[in-house]
Amino acid sequence: MTTTSTLTFDAAGFEAFLASRKDEPQWLTDLRRESFSHADAMDWPARRSEEWIRTDIRAFQISKFAPPVEAPAGEIPSVHQLRDGVEPGGVLETFDSQVVAESLDEDLAAKGVIFGSLERLCREQPEKVRPYLYTVVDPDHDKFAALHAAFWSGGQFLYVPRGVVIEKPIYLGSTLSNGGTDTTHTLIVLEDGAEATVLHESNSVDSEASGLHMGAVELIQKPGSHLRYVNVQEWGHKTYHFAHQQANIDRDSQLQWTIAAMGSGLSKVNQSVDMVGEGADCQVNGVMFTEGRQHLAYHTQQYHRAPNCHSDFLYKSAQQDKSRTVWRGMIKVDKIAQKTDGYQRNDNLVLSNHSRADSIPGLEIEADDVRCTHGSTTAKVDEEQIFYARCRGFTQKEATRMIVSGFFQQIFDRITIESVRDALAAAIARQVREYE
Repeated sequence: MTTTSTLTFDAAGFEAFLASRKDEPQWLTDLRRESFSHADAMDWPARRSEEWIRTDIRAFQISKFAPPVEAPAGEIPSVHQLRDGVEPGGVLETFDSQVVAESLDEDLAAKGVIFGSLERLCREQPEKVRPYLYTVVDPDHDKFAALHAAFWSGGQFLYVPRGVVIEKPIYLGSTLSNGGTDTTHTLIVLEDGAEATVLHESNSVDSEASGLHMGAVELIQKPGSHLRYVNVQEWGHKTYHFAHQQANIDRDSQLQWTIAAMGSGLSKVNQSVDMVGEGADCQVNGVMFTEGRQHLAYHTQQYHRAPNCHSDFLYKSAQQDKSRTVWRGMIKVDKIAQKTDGYQRNDNLVLSNHSRADSIPGLEIEADDVRCTHGSTTAKVDEEQIFYARCRGFTQKEATRMIVSGFFQQIFDRITIESVRDALAAAIARQVREYE
């Protein structure tokens, strides 16, 4: 196990972290100081609060982790999956929250696309970054969000000007060493009529690695823009993963957001899509697959703030061994958001007698002319399907793998990027065990 520093997330560690930020603009330092003062005054989430009652973090000790100051020396392993068969228009990779590679095609730069390290662009182009940074994610949501706002490092920024369409995907890769810390912040801004596809995957150096990810994602879409954002999370199974992710999509914009969560030992993710302009349309596809003693908790919200918007959230989860998933979804509709069309669903496939799935869909509607539906199912593998598959010569594992793949097929069919679809199917197939 390696660590990035001997510093900790206390006042002394914060001052040392600030001292390591070379040439950082004063406005950003002020933002960090304000966030740290808020974090310092906050308690850790209460065990009995509704949001955390199903996620026990008593074993989590932040003192075991260090703020990201510098990346470990040595060769960085190649552990990503989404790069196969993809020719990206831009690449940014981080290791323990330090940027280790970044590039952007010259033709995209000539069109005004800005892409690269968020911390570098805070220095070089503050007029582009500052108006958007922390306008979507709330740094005071909880202690994790405030600490992230104080200690974020590395990070990615993509800005697509009005009317520019990026044909090739933009690729983001985050790698975490064993025992390392990742506090990357992702900020994506699409101006009016812009279009882009972003592939973002997070991996540890191996599946058993420990570590801490405390991150945030901000997606900002102006009217008529179109974003496809794919986020694959495969942190090591001893890694803590705390994240706040939010998109604000404006009038007639479209967002397709695909999340695949298979890694980490404990995850607590808050994901929200706010439709702030009339006619906004979002589709969120979530895949969760857990094993061992993994605990993955995803809280989603589709927030209709404007009329005539459409949202469609579909999460599918499979659990094996003694793992557990928690999905808590909410459709929220403001009084002004008439003619809302919202849908949310969470399906679970329980593969062992000791795994568990908690599914809590919810509605909070103030408008009186809407169509909002939600649903949830939890079931075990159908023994009759296993029997018939084995009668045709398949082994128990092959039969189970086919059933699991079929369960997730509805999600795969929604993913328009072939390489992503294939990578997810392969990753899930690899993890299916044999059950008697």
